[in-house]
Amino acid sequence: MARHIVRALVLGALLLPVAAHAATVSAAGTFDVTAATRAYLDTLSGAARAKSDAYFEGGYWLILWGALITIASDALLLRFRLSAWMRDRAAAITAGRFRQTWITALFYTLWGMIVTLPWSIYRGFFREHQYGLSNQDFAAWALDYAKGAGIGLVLGPLGFAVLYAVIRRFPRNWWLLGTGLMGAATLLGTMIAPVYLLPLFNTFAELAPGPVRDRIVGLAQANHIPAEHIYVFDASRQSDRISANVSGLGPTNRISLNDNLLKRTTLPETAAVMGHEMGHYVMGHGLRNTLLTTLLFGVLMLGASRIVPVVVARWGARWGIRDVGDPASMPVFGIVLAALSLIAVPLQNTIIRTAESQADGFGLNAAREPDGWAQIAMKLSQYRKVEPGPIEEMLFFDHPSGATRVRMGMQWKHDHVANAQMIVPPPLAQASAAPK
Repeated sequence: MARHIVRALVLGALLLPVAAHAATVSAAGTFDVTAATRAYLDTLSGAARAKSDAYFEGGYWLILWGALITIASDALLLRFRLSAWMRDRAAAITAGRFRQTWITALFYTLWGMIVTLPWSIYRGFFREHQYGLSNQDFAAWALDYAKGAGIGLVLGPLGFAVLYAVIRRFPRNWWLLGTGLMGAATLLGTMIAPVYLLPLFNTFAELAPGPVRDRIVGLAQANHIPAEHIYVFDASRQSDRISANVSGLGPTNRISLNDNLLKRTTLPETAAVMGHEMGHYVMGHGLRNTLLTTLLFGVLMLGASRIVPVVVARWGARWGIRDVGDPASMPVFGIVLAALSLIAVPLQNTIIRTAESQADGFGLNAAREPDGWAQIAMKLSQYRKVEPGPIEEMLFFDHPSGATRVRMGMQWKHDHVANAQMIVPPPLAQASAAPK
C-alpha cells in the first residue's frame, strides 16, 4: 500500500509541471492574436489614417524625384561643360592634382547644394509643415540645414579627392580599395558622430533620476549593458516624433532617447522602446549595418567602374573630360550612382529592416511589455503607413510596419503571458498631440 502511495506522489510530482504548462497554454489559447492586433490597428482610422498613408506613400515618389533631380543637376554640368570649367579653374589655382581635385569637388558640391536647394526646402520644410510634422520656423530649419551643408562641404570634397587619387593610382581595381576606404570612413563617422556631430543639432544631457531611469538601468543591467550614462536630447525643437537610438561605436557607443519619448509615452511604452534599442546594442547592429551597407556600396562602385569608362570613352571629349581619373568626370559618377542607387533601395531597406525586426524581438523579451510595444507601434504609425501590402513593405519600408510590429507583440503576449487578456485601446485621435 505504501509503495502505491509513493508511486502516486512521484508520478504527480513529475506531471505537475506538464499540467501547469497545459493550463497556461489553455489560458493563452483563449487570447485571440488576430482580434487583439485588429483592436490596435483600428485605433488609427479615417482622416488620420489617410493622412499617414498619404505622407508615407509620397515618400516613395520622393526617392524617385530626388534621384532625377540629382541626375538633371549633373547633366547640366556635362551639357554646358561646367565640370571641365571647374577643373580648369582649380588647375589655375594650384598645381597639385590632389588639391585640384579637392577644389573641383568643392565647386561640384556647392553646385549641387545650390541647384537642389529649392527641392531641399520643399522636402525638408514645406512638406513637413504640410503634414504637421515640424515644430521649426524657417529660420531654425535653415540653420540646421546650413550646419548639415557645412559638414558636407568639409567632408565631401575630401572624400572625392581621396577617391580620385585611388582611381589614378589603381585604374583597374580602384572600386575595391575605394569601397574599403568608404567603409573605414563610415566607421569613423559612426564613432565620432555622438561626440562631435549630433551635438551640433541638439543638446544632450544625462537623463534625470526617477522611475524612467530606474527602469532603463534595470533593463540594461539585466542584459549586461553599461548604464553609467543615459542621454536625453531635445528633439522637440524639431518635431514631436518619439524616438530613441543607439549611436557611436566602441568607446562612444551610447543609448539616447529624445524628450518627446519622455513627454508622450507611459513607462511601459518607454521600456518597450528602450528594450528595442538595447537589442541593437547587444546584437552589434551598428557594426553589422555598416559592414553590409559597405558591401552594397561596393556592388554599386563595381557597377560604376564598368559603366563610367564606357560613358567617358563615348562622350567624354564632348564634355571636356579627358579620362575616368579626370575630376571633371564627377557628374558622370553622380548620374551613374544615382541611377544604381534607385535599384539598391529595396536591398538597403532590407538590411535595416532585418536588424530592426531582430531588435523588436529582443525588446519584447527584455522589457516584457507587449501592449506598451503595440501602443508605440501605433503612435509611430501616425506618420508611417500602418498596413502596407507585403511587397510594398519589402520594397519601401526600412522598419517593420505598424501592423507587423503589433502582430509580433500580440503573438509574444499569446506565447508568454498566462491568462492574457485583450486590451481595447482608445482611438489615437484622442491623444493630445500626434507623434511625428
